[in-house]
Amino acid sequence: MRICVAGAAGAFGTKHLDALAAIEGVEVTSVVGHDPDSTRAVADERGIGHWAVDLAESLARPDVDGVVLATPTQMHAEQAIQSMRAGKHVMVEIPMADSLADAEAVVKVQQETGLVAMAGHTRRFNPSHQWVHKRIAAGELNIQQMDVQTYFFRRSNLNALGKPRSWTDHLLWHHACHTVDLFQYQTGELVSEVYALQGPKHPELGIAMDMSICMKVPSGAICTLSLSFNNNGPLGTFFRYICDNGTYIARYDDLVDGYEKPIDLSGVAVSSNGIELQDREFIAAIEEGREPNASAAQALNAMRTLDRIEQCLEGNA
Repeated sequence: MRICVAGAAGAFGTKHLDALAAIEGVEVTSVVGHDPDSTRAVADERGIGHWAVDLAESLARPDVDGVVLATPTQMHAEQAIQSMRAGKHVMVEIPMADSLADAEAVVKVQQETGLVAMAGHTRRFNPSHQWVHKRIAAGELNIQQMDVQTYFFRRSNLNALGKPRSWTDHLLWHHACHTVDLFQYQTGELVSEVYALQGPKHPELGIAMDMSICMKVPSGAICTLSLSFNNNGPLGTFFRYICDNGTYIARYDDLVDGYEKPIDLSGVAVSSNGIELQDREFIAAIEEGREPNASAAQALNAMRTLDRIEQCLEGNA
């Protein structure tokens, strides 16, 4: 399987390159970036034979079967469609779009082409969340509430590596997207009620720096999500599952119970790296000619809920 990684020099492009290198039978044959020097450096460092600053150049190559898009959010939908129109399977990092209309356009092209199109909903693949999901499916757990905190200290346009960004990140369409999808995935239901509030918008970035979202599904389970770019403390996303049979706290690929006792995740998956597991699913779906977990069509449910949340925020502005 021959893969092109776009946005290869960025924080998540690097994570995907590491993940793909761990998968047998996969070769990264091309990398794409907006800066020639950094993109060339990535290709040279990893022994990748081709690099470009124009995605179309890589899409035209016969030695590219699929594309991983780790590019700025605002480019996701257009590039996903461009990739499929070129006959390439595509995995687009979360979110697959920053509007419902663009997400629907991605799904429409996937249905027209029949290619694999997957969104980067890594939380579905983190061993911690897989452990919870399997017990829900086995009837051992029912979620009463998910209490989620997504906290960063990001008052300027810097990425996860502390380098300047050419685009502006978003609490709703990027970071809330993880939890909205995960809540619906874990409960197996679509959000029936939603309410949201946001704090003042940053005078330069033009985005809300704090946000609170409450959701409910028909069975009665609720999700309380707090997000902030103003948090000066431990960074990241922390998930508390309050269930009828225990409480569990997930921190990316780790899981503890309500008393901080570690849960053994060694038998959950072939890797402890959620991004690698996500990439493995993308490759397997292509090879097996099937719909992947977190397909663009499945991810559309999260985008619809995000659209409802945005309407709620605008109504409360």
